Formats: sequence, C-alpha cells, structure tokens
Amino acid sequence: MDFPLPDETNVEGIIAVGGNLSPGMLLSAYSQGAFPWYSDDEPILWWNPDPRCVLFPERLHVSNRMERKLRNGNFTIRSDTRFEDVIKSCAGITRRHEDGTWINSDIIRSYCSLFELGWAHSIEAWVPADTVAGEYRNSMQVSDDGYLLAGGLYGISLGRCFFGESMFSNITDASKAAFISMVRALYSLGIEIIDCQITTPHLLSLGAEEISRSEYMSRLADLQKHPDFRGRWKLFES
Repeated sequence: MDFPLPDETNVEGIIAVGGNLSPGMLLSAYSQGAFPWYSDDEPILWWNPDPRCVLFPERLHVSNRMERKLRNGNFTIRSDTRFEDVIKSCAGITRRHEDGTWINSDIIRSYCSLFELGWAHSIEAWVPADTVAGEYRNSMQVSDDGYLLAGGLYGISLGRCFFGESMFSNITDASKAAFISMVRALYSLGIEIIDCQITTPHLLSLGAEEISRSEYMSRLADLQKHPDFRGRWKLFES
C-alpha cells in the first residue's frame, strides 16, 4: 500500500485512517515512515510525526552510574527468546499521561506474526530469581534456566533502521539496560538509526534527538536500500 505523502501543514502527524494490521500493511507502513498508534475506541490511525525522534547509535549517551550497572552484570541481556511476553508486558505498564494502553489484542497478534516472520524482535533484560523479593516474583515471567524477565523492548528491523515500539521495566533500569545493550549491538551490525518515533525526556537523556520529517524520510529511503537483518536474533550469545 502507498501511504499519503505527509502534509507539511499536518502538525499532529496523522497521515491515514483505517486499513488493517496485516504483516504486509505494517511492513509497507514502516518502510514509508508510518506507524500505527490509536486507542481501542478509534479506527487505526497511521502517524508520521514532525519532528521525528531518532537516536544515531554513535551518539548514545550512557551515564556513569548506568555504565557501572552494565559492567557489574546486574542484568543478563538476551534477544528474541520471549517476544510475546515482552509485548504483553509493555501493554500492561501504566504510563504517565496515558489513559489505558494502545497495545491492544490486535496489535499483539499482528506483531507476534511479524516476529514469527523474522521482522519483529525483542530485547530482554533478565535477573536471577534469587535477587528479587518474593512478593514480586509471581508477577514476572521465568526463563527455562530460572531467570526472571526484568524488562525489555520490542520493535521492527528494516534495512539499516530499527523502529522501536515500546519498553517496560519490572525492575529499575531494566529497560534502559536492554535499550543500551541493543543500540551497541545493532551499531556493530551497521544499523544507522534507531527510530524512537515520539520524543520523551527519557529518550533524550539517552542521546536521542529530533530531526525534521523531511530529513527522516530522506534517510529512511537510503537505509531501505541495504539488506534486512531478518530472522531470529542472537545478539548477545557468545
């Protein structure tokens, strides 16, 4: 599907309404700079905001405190081992300034299909079960080797661009650890832009910045000319 060219007068960023969430529709949308974002009582809304929040991997900012946490091995980072658990955990997080979640059952089903096809990916931060207080353990997913899912994120990879969708944390700094580890791993693979979509203070603190929609679209077109990193990722396995 060809999405409408963004109207420079459309400050809000909605460029299309309706359609479906099939894998083909979603991949077409992302390749053209659009992504779905809507509430349950709305039709599917396709966005291409201006400005666009992105992170250039070489400009990633990591605080000294966070660097120490990563160096000390507080979290074990894995990729693509529990995609469905990650997206459902993202849906269950209560966020400030949001009424409910936009990650509904249709979104979950569609992105799980993209995961099975090798386009969507999860980055997960795990901790040993014995490091978590007993009252919290029952609400956290457990891996086969006894680790608990502390946080993570999911998104889509096309060409040399990764489109981040959502993050969650059950333990302080878990999603940040997953994000930082992912950015560094993808940078080594040649990924040139992490598309963060909507600007937040948290993303800006990690080195994200705003660029114009026109610059984003130009860069995206160039990045789509490169091969995709499709399939199950094993970014952190030795």
